[in-house]
Amino acid sequence: MDMGNQHPSIRRLQEIQKEVKSIEQQVIGFSGLSDDKNYKNLERMLTTQLLEIDSVDTEGKGDVQQARKRAAQETERLLKELEQNANHPHRLEIQSIFTEAQSLVKEKIVPFYSGGNCVPVECEEGIQDIILRLTHVKTGGKISLRKARCHTLTKTCAVQEIVEDCMKRQPSLPLSEDVHPSVAKINSVMCEVNKARGTLITLLMGVTSNETCRHLSCVLSGLTADLDALDVCGHPEIRNYRREVVEDINKLLKYLDLEEEADRTHAFDLGRNHSILKIEKVLQRMREIKTELLQAQNPSELYLSAKTELQGLIGQLDEGSLEKNPCIREARRRAVIEVHTLITYIDLKEALEKRKLIVCEEHPSHKAVWTVLGHLSEIQEEVLSFDGNRADKNYIRLEELLAKQLLALDAVDPQGEEKCKAARRQAVRLAQNILSYLDLKSDEWEY
Repeated sequence: MDMGNQHPSIRRLQEIQKEVKSIEQQVIGFSGLSDDKNYKNLERMLTTQLLEIDSVDTEGKGDVQQARKRAAQETERLLKELEQNANHPHRLEIQSIFTEAQSLVKEKIVPFYSGGNCVPVECEEGIQDIILRLTHVKTGGKISLRKARCHTLTKTCAVQEIVEDCMKRQPSLPLSEDVHPSVAKINSVMCEVNKARGTLITLLMGVTSNETCRHLSCVLSGLTADLDALDVCGHPEIRNYRREVVEDINKLLKYLDLEEEADRTHAFDLGRNHSILKIEKVLQRMREIKTELLQAQNPSELYLSAKTELQGLIGQLDEGSLEKNPCIREARRRAVIEVHTLITYIDLKEALEKRKLIVCEEHPSHKAVWTVLGHLSEIQEEVLSFDGNRADKNYIRLEELLAKQLLALDAVDPQGEEKCKAARRQAVRLAQNILSYLDLKSDEWEY
């Protein structure tokens, strides 16, 4: 806006609006909670600007009054967005899950690094469960929620990697101290590195106030310097031992940079991720094949070529890099299910059509199972076309139809016929898979 000959109050309001605009992106991307230091700072800055706006003298001029009102509304909007980001139900859900992870670390992992025997298996399973639940928290594309989920996942996955890496190690030291005087120093450093792992885990999970990332970084760098100062010339086995310990230290140092890494757009905005784009490309082609099949007047002519291409799409998904990101792994898992479901649909259609060509006597129970399979094929076609959520009437209807077919299968008495038993088991598994696929399509998950 031209500030040349404007009223002084208008110019002052424009200066204030410029200040407010400068922190807008920080507000939009705020991923913390209302008790965070950054939240308090942003709230204080916006409140200060709001007070500045209120102090502008309008001198009773209508244009100045309107300008002051607009400036106040914009500032209040950002204050409201900041509050909503910090108190969003899904943000609180992320925090609740993370609190569980903190408790797990305190009860099961910290004692191990303080002299306990080992990390319990249920602890590893607990961490995996927490990671899975975090990947399913809905973000709706909201930047603040994506960042919060990414931050929490990044730290939890780091703890998982550290624990798994430690569990793979041999319990005994690789070299005896009698081999060379330097071995004693390397063994001593390795013990310090193991303690540092425990410290790092508590820092990542925020369960200690006695240590800082900066101090731990200095400690690890000092250990590296101690190892570099050792003279191990002519002893390749000791050099390799030292190199392995140095590599361990470097791994831990990388984990200290995770907070900064999670703030970068490529980490939380997976819509731009190369692996996700590849998965989306596969899904787009799978949907095109599905549309062709469902709309074709004679779909049987497309079955062979469609199955061949779909198998190729599965191969493309297997080749994709998961980048150790659980959200990318989940996106790939769901894409594989999508493609496999379409292949299963084609297989069942082919089996039903071949059956029509065979005329022979068969066991009544076997015939009953095939009747149910015919119904399941029709329901599966509807499920493939379904595009809604679990509150939709059509979802409820499809769920009831599948439940009815499962009851029909329960009522089939194979009368000791092994062939009938196997057919019924396969039909039950198919019905359950269709139901699971319906749930997957309607859970509104996004990366």
